[in-house]
Amino acid sequence: MRSRQYDPDLTPPWKRSAPVPEVPAEPDLVVEEVTTGFCGAVVRCEKTAQGLTVTLEDRFGKHRVFPMEPRGFLLEGRVVTLVRPTTPARQAGPRLTASGSIAVPGARARVARAGRVYVEGRHDAELVEKVWGDDLRVEGVVVEYLEGVDDLPALVRDFAPGPDARLGVLVDHLVPGSKESRIAAEVTGDHVLVVGHPYVDVWEAVKPSSVGIPAWPTVPRGVDWKTGVCRALGWPEHTGAAWQRILGSVHSYKDLRPELLGRVEELIDFVTVGA
Repeated sequence: MRSRQYDPDLTPPWKRSAPVPEVPAEPDLVVEEVTTGFCGAVVRCEKTAQGLTVTLEDRFGKHRVFPMEPRGFLLEGRVVTLVRPTTPARQAGPRLTASGSIAVPGARARVARAGRVYVEGRHDAELVEKVWGDDLRVEGVVVEYLEGVDDLPALVRDFAPGPDARLGVLVDHLVPGSKESRIAAEVTGDHVLVVGHPYVDVWEAVKPSSVGIPAWPTVPRGVDWKTGVCRALGWPEHTGAAWQRILGSVHSYKDLRPELLGRVEELIDFVTVGA
């Protein structure tokens, strides 16, 4: 007598989940996480001790990390299982610069304009160069840095800005009632634009998630801000090394907060007006 063969899965057929598509988690793929409803574009996939995770970025620039579990995401309203891409993502469409602009193949640096963009501090200048360097060279805009905002009135006076030599300035901690805001009001004119971000230092303009920290720490008053950040994060108290660590985590405009992005774009537009 022939023995009867049984399916090892004893779940009734009507209770079994239908298979769902497996979709490679390619960068910029927009999905929704099923349990939280968080919707965003794929930033990266990583292998951790707990398994594979995917980082999503929503339209406000917020990052969330989720486990890549089966049936864990919605793609265009359909349940899918995200899987790690098997091959490096191919570049589609025109190449973009780090700032998100369309790259100009073979473009040579333009002769420098008379207009300038000044930023407050060497770290600010290095960050602007890393993200906007390609754009600045195409536009012929030179970026230089101030040692401090107190030097701004003398700089504007010596620069003698005019219609063909506009001056744009980016300062830290430009908030109402601050010393920075008072100085900015003194020098702003038809050919001088002073803008800024609300952060104590440009370090904070880098998204914490890009640096690999949950948030930028609060530093007590009276403590050097950069030193306080290093202490709070358990980093060696060497601010130069800390900055290189932060700068190395920046690969494009997506790693920066919008409060800085908009201000730099505004300055570039201002000094290149009429081009």
